[in-house]
Amino acid sequence: MSELYEKMAKELIVGNEVEVKKLTQEAIDGGAPARDVLDNGLLAGMDVVGKRFKAGDMFIPEVLLCARTMHAAMDILKPFLSEGDRAGAGTVIIGTVEGDLHDIGKNLVAMMLQGGGFKVIDLGTNIKPQDFVEAVKEHNPQIIGMSALLTTTMPKMEATIEALKEAGLRDQVKIMAGGAPVTQDFIEKIGADAYGANAAAASEKAKALVA
Repeated sequence: MSELYEKMAKELIVGNEVEVKKLTQEAIDGGAPARDVLDNGLLAGMDVVGKRFKAGDMFIPEVLLCARTMHAAMDILKPFLSEGDRAGAGTVIIGTVEGDLHDIGKNLVAMMLQGGGFKVIDLGTNIKPQDFVEAVKEHNPQIIGMSALLTTTMPKMEATIEALKEAGLRDQVKIMAGGAPVTQDFIEKIGADAYGANAAAASEKAKALVA
């Protein structure tokens, strides 16, 4: 099986959806545990994609293609994965804060997190602080990811953290934030736990937060 996994990872890195789906089916038909296929084939490939993206050797369109390929293969694997396996690394709630409708960066982070083995609940854009609070109550995540592309919406990140404190939920979750105008200094100022400078970095930080 290891040769098959290697090939799967290699084809995923180049975004060859047809081949990756075929190899995923082949592995399942051959009796491979779905978790092994996920870890040794798909996640191994996405790990390389993340590193190359971070190093500037891959660009957003290529990463999106790889992520799409991963999703297509996951559709085959899902029926064979237990609920625990699906969220192997933990659950992340992600959203763009209130007043901000930008979602390309957020979507890319969500894909990289899924590629890293997280279960991702994407709330979308223009998410009010109270909506984040309700989502934490409902899904009990390990991490919240907030995104903002406008300097005018950045204060909503702090408002969301305050809302979580008021609800008595702040200590239950780690908070990550990112977006073009967001900086490490800002993250420290508002009391968040981690800053993701880009999608690959955000995925790495998330893994470190739940380690």
